[in-house]
Amino acid sequence: MVIRTYPQVPPDDGDPVAGPDSWRDPPSGHPSPRPVSAVVLAAGEGTRMRSDRPKPLHRLCGRPMVLHVLDSLVQLSVSRVVVVVGHRAEWVTKTLIEHAPPGLAIEFVEQVEQRGTGDAMAVALTGLPDEGDEDGDVVVLPGDTPLLRPSTLAALVNHHRVCDAAATLLTAEIDDPTGYGRVVRGRDETVARVVEHEDATEDERGVREVNTSIYCFRRSVLAPSLRRLSPANAQGEHYLTDVVGVLYEAGHKVGSLVVADTMEVAGVNDRAQLAVAEAELRDRINERWMRRGVTMWDPERTYIDVDVVIEPDVVLLPGVILQGSCVVGPHSEVGPDVHLVDTVVGQGAVVASSVGRRSVIGANARIGPYAVLAEGTEVADGGTVGPWGTGRSDLDPDSGAPDPGDRRR
Repeated sequence: MVIRTYPQVPPDDGDPVAGPDSWRDPPSGHPSPRPVSAVVLAAGEGTRMRSDRPKPLHRLCGRPMVLHVLDSLVQLSVSRVVVVVGHRAEWVTKTLIEHAPPGLAIEFVEQVEQRGTGDAMAVALTGLPDEGDEDGDVVVLPGDTPLLRPSTLAALVNHHRVCDAAATLLTAEIDDPTGYGRVVRGRDETVARVVEHEDATEDERGVREVNTSIYCFRRSVLAPSLRRLSPANAQGEHYLTDVVGVLYEAGHKVGSLVVADTMEVAGVNDRAQLAVAEAELRDRINERWMRRGVTMWDPERTYIDVDVVIEPDVVLLPGVILQGSCVVGPHSEVGPDVHLVDTVVGQGAVVASSVGRRSVIGANARIGPYAVLAEGTEVADGGTVGPWGTGRSDLDPDSGAPDPGDRRR
């Protein structure tokens, strides 16, 4: 196994977006009663994606899926995150080093041989420090659940501590639990075990409460329980879910918290599920901006990446696509049918039926319709790139037509 550490340094100016999905330090005045670490299991190949790209790096609203998972930790005072990598480990590691939330200390641990989630968890523990954290908790997240809300994860940890449990599962109740691990109750209605679908009896398959693969464990009991796992199951793997049965049989309390919105725990295993997750995340983003003073004529036809920044009193008409790190200034109007990538739109500007990439549109400028801003274009304040203009530097900024003084024509 290979362990690589990357302690991130928070920027001096803090978080410029400050959205609900953005990383920031936990609120002051609410110290964590005991330390909490996190493990993200991102070693799988994701063969159903049918892609050379590792599954954790497939994008939703402009951001790799595993980064959305890290965003769910925003409300926890996480001391350290261990990311278990495996398939295309260098690619996953490089992406997280470049784009992980500032201020988050990440360790990368490689699971060389894929032998199940229990083995991945055992490998992950090698990346957690031994000193002073034995009384702490460990949150475990799969790398393919990008819709989990920070408030839900914080509620799980709080429930785990209030109940003084050795382990707490985030569970869901669904109408068709086919393929999911079933939650089996024991004495006092505590969780006795989780049975994978392939290993479940007919009665157990009738259970509608399923495991979501999201857990909170007491650190002191986790390692001894992992050592007792066996690959005696239909897949021949070490299941992390078997830790539940080990703890229960040893007399420890195992609790659960049922998630209110099952979409939060939906896993992404293929391109169809990726599209469903993207649509859900896009709805959340659009609602957030509308509640912050942005008008959208048709939210269903408005596509905004998670890193886009929009000021109040912006109007977005149908067919707008804002990708990457676009910034849209106040009182501007964008659309219909506009596609911008990493572009700044100044205050009061109007952009209609046009495309632009890595460009700057000045305040009160007028772009389009049917203009194309080539990469690096800068339109001056009050400038115009008229119909069919290309926005190149050899154009008259007031007309969008070729500059008559250009002797190259």
